[in-house]
Amino acid sequence: MPQIIILPHAEHCPEGAVIDAQPGETVLNAALRCGIDIEHACEKSCACTTCHVIVREGFNSMEPSDELEDDMLDKAWGLEPNSRLSCQAVVVDEDLVVEIPKYTINQVSEGH
Repeated sequence: MPQIIILPHAEHCPEGAVIDAQPGETVLNAALRCGIDIEHACEKSCACTTCHVIVREGFNSMEPSDELEDDMLDKAWGLEPNSRLSCQAVVVDEDLVVEIPKYTINQVSEGH
């Protein structure tokens, strides 16, 4: 079973975490299931950038992003070459190391 290593983030995961993920599960769904509340203002519909993460290890093991995700990522704060929307990034069979950026672009926080 692949694992997702979430690097420490002051608000969402101060100590960092190692969580088990099911192949085919998104990074966001795995994090939420384990109590890591990554913001997701559009309810996982690939219509915002609030769930933006940076995949520090294991990036190439995932299916590539599609055009819609790429268009949304262009609007994300702190975009890097290995950025993904966690609602679209599907775990395959390798462990991932994921960083939640310090900031997100969100007009209205929905208090998830």
